[in-house]
Amino acid sequence: MTLSLSEISVPVFVRTLEALAGVLDKAAGHCAAKKIDPAVMAATRLIPDMFGLARQVQIACDFAKNATARLAGAEAPRFADDETTLDQLKARIAGTIDFLKGVDAAAIDAGGARQIVFPVGPNKMQMGGTNYLVHFAMPNFHFHVVAAYAILRAAGVEIGKRDFMGAVPDFRPAA
Repeated sequence: MTLSLSEISVPVFVRTLEALAGVLDKAAGHCAAKKIDPAVMAATRLIPDMFGLARQVQIACDFAKNATARLAGAEAPRFADDETTLDQLKARIAGTIDFLKGVDAAAIDAGGARQIVFPVGPNKMQMGGTNYLVHFAMPNFHFHVVAAYAILRAAGVEIGKRDFMGAVPDFRPAA
């Protein structure tokens, strides 16, 4: 069985972003119950030299949309990076998911054969499309989603592994 780049990327990005939106819903409920300003939660970080929750969500969305666009040879939507509330972060996730669902699978699959040029800090880097997705974009995406989850868990939000995993496709009891 051969897997295509579109099969191993877009459904994973979408499912994980949907799970992240669900975690943000639980964070909003936690804020309401504990009388915490949601803007404070959005700015929360694990340690002072690490990005806060809002930036972690922004970067996760950016990796999903930019990787997909680069592979497809398409233009990714640009977001202002100005979200300061949980609702705004959820809207960004929704916009990212909408974009991902609209990208042509065949165009993504064709990206495996191309060289992908992308920024890393002030530098431009280059990788083959498949290696870019598997060894750079997806690990970075998951790193920032995990960081967002860890920030919320450390802040006392009652979330667990199931919240992080989201709806796993084809997951059922064995016959």
